[in-house]
Amino acid sequence: MAIRTILVLGGARSGKSRHAQQLAETVAAQRLFVATAQAFDDEMRDRIARHRADRDIGWSTVEAPIAVPQAIRAGAAPAGVVLVDCLTLWLSNLLLADHDLDRAGDDLITALQAAPLPVVLVSNEVGFGIVPENPLARRFRDAAGRLNQRVAAACDAVDLVVAGLPLRIRGAG
Repeated sequence: MAIRTILVLGGARSGKSRHAQQLAETVAAQRLFVATAQAFDDEMRDRIARHRADRDIGWSTVEAPIAVPQAIRAGAAPAGVVLVDCLTLWLSNLLLADHDLDRAGDDLITALQAAPLPVVLVSNEVGFGIVPENPLARRFRDAAGRLNQRVAAACDAVDLVVAGLPLRIRGAG
């Protein structure tokens, strides 16, 4: 990976996390996984366990449901790359905790620009579906679209993953 920052977008179960992990694994033998998920139910606990099982001993994990920018800034040796999975869960956590989403986005962009290591970020593309019927879901969908646009503009490259197939839509390589 000759690029420093990359955003990996895709729908649910599209293969975006697997693609992002493979990208990070080409960068360094020691990697930092920034996890944004919170295990509030059995389904999420199972999902988290499956993701952990997919990572080898070269990965260390930091749980950061809210503090993603801080985790990116703190990324340091021995890690050679940071993988954040995923921005849409992070956004959900911020939204439900009533954080200032614009300020959080600013903080994330600043952290990306100053990152001490290459960063791979995963986010759901939620704009391909129908308009949600309730106000909270519409607010989330709109906030996710704005965040993805901001992060894509700040990253060196953007990949879109559909049916397990990555397509580079911005950047070289």
